[in-house]
Amino acid sequence: MSEPRPTLVPMDVAGRGPRLQARLDAAGCEALVVTHLTNIRYLTGFTGSAATLVVDGAGMLLVTDGRYEEQAADEVAASGAPAEVTIGRTVAAQHEIVKHRLATARVGLEAEQVSWAEQRRFTELLERDVVPTDGLVEALRAVKDPGEVARIEAACTIADDALATVLPLLDEGPSEAAFAASLEAEMRRRGADDISFETIVAAGPNGSRPHHQPGDRRVTRGDLVVVDFGALVDGYHSDMTRTVAVGGLDALDDTQRRMVEVVTAAQAAGVAAVRAGGPVSAVDEACRAVIDEAGWGEAFVHGTGHGVGLDIHEDPRVSWSTDAMLAPGHVVTVEPCVYLPGHGGVRVEDTVVVTVDGCRTLTCAPKSLALSA
Repeated sequence: MSEPRPTLVPMDVAGRGPRLQARLDAAGCEALVVTHLTNIRYLTGFTGSAATLVVDGAGMLLVTDGRYEEQAADEVAASGAPAEVTIGRTVAAQHEIVKHRLATARVGLEAEQVSWAEQRRFTELLERDVVPTDGLVEALRAVKDPGEVARIEAACTIADDALATVLPLLDEGPSEAAFAASLEAEMRRRGADDISFETIVAAGPNGSRPHHQPGDRRVTRGDLVVVDFGALVDGYHSDMTRTVAVGGLDALDDTQRRMVEVVTAAQAAGVAAVRAGGPVSAVDEACRAVIDEAGWGEAFVHGTGHGVGLDIHEDPRVSWSTDAMLAPGHVVTVEPCVYLPGHGGVRVEDTVVVTVDGCRTLTCAPKSLALSA
């Protein structure tokens, strides 16, 4: 039986459509056709599997099919979004509704979300060229309102508590897959709607594989076990990685102990570099400086982090190649790593929310996890 979740503060869904409308002119269009379902959910609260949203100067029109007639009306009303809901019983009818609404407007499409075939279909439907747009909705989604932060934090708390509950199981030498299943079940028991992504449990030599899929290898004394997991609450994700030393730090070899020390220090440096008005790249640079100094720069093989929200990976990306600036309300991960074949891997990851004077960490499980197996 799942534990009840606390009541979460409401989100400002009603204000999202008007903020998007204000961006259309600068994007070279008078209307935007939104087809990416996550963006439709963000703007209207609708969670169905098929819909098209038209955003123009007159407001928002959500077009879906008969399967969602009641659901769409209920979810849009509950969200407070200023959107009209219209049902097309057939695909052709839905196309005609969209075409009529966009009779004369300069129409933009979500360039990164629309296939070449869909672009051609809209061009033929509207009988004129369409305008490619880049990240109009995603730019709004990057800055979370208090209600969104509350949902991410609730997901983080579930993940924290679930890990604390199942961590002693590693003393019993379970398989990677069995431990992952126990962790996922505990998150659901504590109120998660689902897991955020396929849980990674990588024990011993498997730890040097960043996206290792849990298998039948059993956890043993002297293993470093990388555990990367998250919970989903009301559509919003959490993301956390902890590396567990099974048998305690004394059971590790000298290289493994140094890996733990270096990555933990790098992660702390990265979190300290998170501040509103600062470049995202500074967070990456802070982490890499520590690992480079230890001589393991080549073993830090992926980006330092990413935004978290309705998608597990979204803007802003935390990378040396990103020129974005951090702003209050950004929710990002900081997850440096060292992967050494033969020794395993160490990754430490937190989800943090950017504040006016730094950041607040939402994943609060201890960084140092050593079991005395």
